[in-house]
Amino acid sequence: MYGGCPQSAITKVFLVQLNNEMEGSVFAPALEGIKHVKSEQGEILTQPFLDACKHILPVIDKFGAAMALVKSDIGGNIARLESKYASNPTRFNYLYTLVQVEVETKTAKSSSSCTNGLLWLTRAMDFLVALFQNLVNHTDWSMAQACTDSYNKTLKKWHGWLASSSFTVAMKLAPDRKKFMEVIQGPGGDVSSDIQKFCTDFSPLLEENHKFLGRCGLDDMKAS
Repeated sequence: MYGGCPQSAITKVFLVQLNNEMEGSVFAPALEGIKHVKSEQGEILTQPFLDACKHILPVIDKFGAAMALVKSDIGGNIARLESKYASNPTRFNYLYTLVQVEVETKTAKSSSSCTNGLLWLTRAMDFLVALFQNLVNHTDWSMAQACTDSYNKTLKKWHGWLASSSFTVAMKLAPDRKKFMEVIQGPGGDVSSDIQKFCTDFSPLLEENHKFLGRCGLDDMKAS
């Protein structure tokens, strides 16, 4: 007995809760995280935004070697922004404060700046949102087709020859579309619905980032 409740009953309650948490596709944590990205005043909060991006990393893992460079890039930029945030969580509670400080000190255009990190993190997430949207909209496309189309719409114009060539080679390692969708399905989840909801809910945050960076004259930096 525990608190007047039989141990077996507690175990059943725990298992029900655990099953509920496990239900849904691999997008479920990201969808939950997006709900907490903005403050009551409608401003993007630093850590919740980065957490929402981090929740997509397990999805990228399912692509295997094809997305190794993308995952490394996203993870590195998240780490850069988190490190700066951790240095003064109160001061950098709002995402754009990280940029504003660098604009004031004229360090925003440095390749190692948080501004550069946010820009490329946003662009990488643009690519992923476009890719996920392709998977929903074009059910007859191969994974390579979906990836190449989304790359051409998002990252390609910001990349030099070397980066574009590396992407082309990586896409040859893209997984089979059917197997990929089965892997990210999860127990009891509707993966297509989750993908669409992620694209719908996350896209406005990325657009907001671009608009802010654009106002600062920092949305057109290319890869060095």
